[in-house]
Amino acid sequence: MENTTKKAEVSKKAEVSKKAEVKIGNKFVGEGHPVYIIAEIGINHNGSLDTAKKMIDGAVFAGADAIKFQKRTPELCVPRDQWHIERDTPWGRMTYIDYRHKIEFGEKEYSEIDRHCREKGIHWFVSCWDEGAVEFMEKFDTPAYKIASATITDTELLRRLRQTEKPLIMSTGMSTMDEIENAVDVLGKYDLLIAHATSTYPCSSEELNLRMISTLKNMYPEVPIGYSGHEVGLSPTWAAVALGSSFVERHITLDRSMWGTDQAASVEIMGLYRLISNIRDIEKSLGDGIKRVYESELGSLKKLRKVKNLEIAKSA
Repeated sequence: MENTTKKAEVSKKAEVSKKAEVKIGNKFVGEGHPVYIIAEIGINHNGSLDTAKKMIDGAVFAGADAIKFQKRTPELCVPRDQWHIERDTPWGRMTYIDYRHKIEFGEKEYSEIDRHCREKGIHWFVSCWDEGAVEFMEKFDTPAYKIASATITDTELLRRLRQTEKPLIMSTGMSTMDEIENAVDVLGKYDLLIAHATSTYPCSSEELNLRMISTLKNMYPEVPIGYSGHEVGLSPTWAAVALGSSFVERHITLDRSMWGTDQAASVEIMGLYRLISNIRDIEKSLGDGIKRVYESELGSLKKLRKVKNLEIAKSA
């Protein structure tokens, strides 16, 4: 009986995975659904919970579907030979390992973020950069996990994330096609979403390569394909939606002049509002590809068309 149940579950997953859609929380992402928009705060909060909450509020105002942070265990993610290298920071000169701890949120901060996002009605999740970060984040009931481009080749991390049985969004920056295919082999296609990305901050237009969205859609027709953008400006993200992205992710900030390596490739709140507003217009404009004469055209047809019937025109 147990084996029969397991086979049924596997069969169900295989059947579901044929559809290019994944449910994240209470929302479906994929073909036929609204573009799912992820506002990445990342580490742009610079260790300030107050700043993070302001950014969450801004993303809610702009109409985003989800907020994303990054979670690391500094001792696991920072090479030991870089621990004691000093650098200038907004808090004065300190070692790199101390800086990494300074900008990491702990359980207290994430508990407040969880409460705040639930109150505001917006999804939140993180990209885990190591297995310790996964263990930490499992304390919270987030609806998904993100796989950062930098960790796509970390097989053990991929396996640990898959064990959570949550939807996984995988970015593909700085990765070869072989590395992408290997990661998909490890993760499987069930509850997987793949984002095209170029990991340069900010990224030049010449290196965005948006046609990779179509390449990935052809490679994995059963997987929702999206776009994680790091460019300056908004138009490439709009183009990504027009090319069929089921979801988009952009870094956000309160002020692009703030201290931090990701700020220059981020979108300020009013820019995010404009980005999302125009994405919704693009969704409406794309239609379903079926040619029809709209009722709004009938007045023009009556006034402007000399030959009213196509068959008459052919026989003339």
